[in-house]
Amino acid sequence: MKYMLLIYSNPAVWEALSDEERAALGPEHAALIEELVESGEWVGGSVLAAPSQSRTVRVRGGAALTTDGPFAEVKEHMAGYDIVDCVSVERALEIAARIPDARLSGVEVRPLG
Repeated sequence: MKYMLLIYSNPAVWEALSDEERAALGPEHAALIEELVESGEWVGGSVLAAPSQSRTVRVRGGAALTTDGPFAEVKEHMAGYDIVDCVSVERALEIAARIPDARLSGVEVRPLG
């Protein structure tokens, strides 16, 4: 079963980290991805651009309305995602718990339909 691991970030939490702590997160996530590639569970993933670069489209009354930024005012935003193909939701949850951002904000695990 394929799962999308939606990685959330809170800018205030990120800024509170030391330079050394921030620098350690990338290699830690890269090592997890390398392990998932070797096990055959890695499907793909990506970092996302900052919410300030996003646009939201809503269609109302047949007209498309576009606004800047994310659709909701929240402290956390989706910072990236990983897609894994594993045997169970329990395994997907185990992988999500190893993503560094799970310690800082959160990682949502959602089955792909």
